[in-house]
Amino acid sequence: MKTSYFDYHLPQERIAQRPLEKRDASRMLVLDRKTGRVEHSWVRDLPKWLLPNDLMVVNQTKVFPARLFATKPETGAKIEVFLLRPALSKSNGPAFENADEEWEALISPAKRIKGSGVLKMEPKGEVAVLESLGEGHFLVRINRVGKVRKFLEQYGHMPLPPYIKRKDDSKDRTRYQTLFAKKEGSVAAPTAGLHFTKALLAELKKKGIKQSAVTLHVGLGTFLPVSSDDIEDHVMHPERLEVSPAVVSAISSTQKKNGRVVAIGTTVVRALESAAQADGMLKAGTDETRIFIYPGYTFKMVDVLFTNFHQPRSTLLMLVSAFAGRERVLAAYEEALREGYRFLSYGDAMLIL
Repeated sequence: MKTSYFDYHLPQERIAQRPLEKRDASRMLVLDRKTGRVEHSWVRDLPKWLLPNDLMVVNQTKVFPARLFATKPETGAKIEVFLLRPALSKSNGPAFENADEEWEALISPAKRIKGSGVLKMEPKGEVAVLESLGEGHFLVRINRVGKVRKFLEQYGHMPLPPYIKRKDDSKDRTRYQTLFAKKEGSVAAPTAGLHFTKALLAELKKKGIKQSAVTLHVGLGTFLPVSSDDIEDHVMHPERLEVSPAVVSAISSTQKKNGRVVAIGTTVVRALESAAQADGMLKAGTDETRIFIYPGYTFKMVDVLFTNFHQPRSTLLMLVSAFAGRERVLAAYEEALREGYRFLSYGDAMLIL
């Protein structure tokens, strides 16, 4: 299957650069995945589209200020260091909660880094480059900053995606964070969750729609572009996930009542489908996932998907295409473009029934 099958033209002006003033004021395209029928609605009207006994599953990961700026002492060249995850999370032990000095990171421009070396950070401290892991990916150690997480909170920058052509500001500290964010460890927001407000959640609860939460810490596995011509050649990077016994119980109860499992975002889909067993049961636990969902995949857990509009040729667009059909999804995207929808992280939403 070719990566080019998932291409479409996305004009730069259609990429939302800032969030709307109100989280639930976004538009919502509603797609029936069986018929291909498209309707236009609003996120605030989501309760009208869901049913009593439906279970809404959200991602409770929290974004940390992962971007640091540094210089090469020898040349003064400007360098960006994008922390991905603590190096100790390569094992199956605790990850972000016990973060120390060593991290996996992206460094840009990577061509300026020749082997190991030391970068001077702004406004203090240094980044020691220990080892190249390939493709601009390095093992680094953060020195002379005291507690690393406290330093990041004070001096780190929110990791806005590169298609947002502006510097992060103080508002992004809250707006690039969902209402559900509890467990720190992501370098990108699970953007479908950005649309929810306390008022909207109250309306959903009033209608009898229950809520449960998983954790998938967003990293390279979610946002790394597909560079191979054949999608089967793309290698997914590992991301940590946690599915609690409470989620397993909630989904089992929902299925027994013929309710639907509503995934709030593609990260929730990946978490649930990763934890799904061959017998259709969900397994609780903490693990790493490399799951890559593209057309031909058989879904075991998810019945309804609420998501944003995704980049051309991305693994996220491939996942959505697996859920609703490539041709129907791309036709819906073209409709959204004609109707003036805002795309990507701070953009509008899509509900696939």
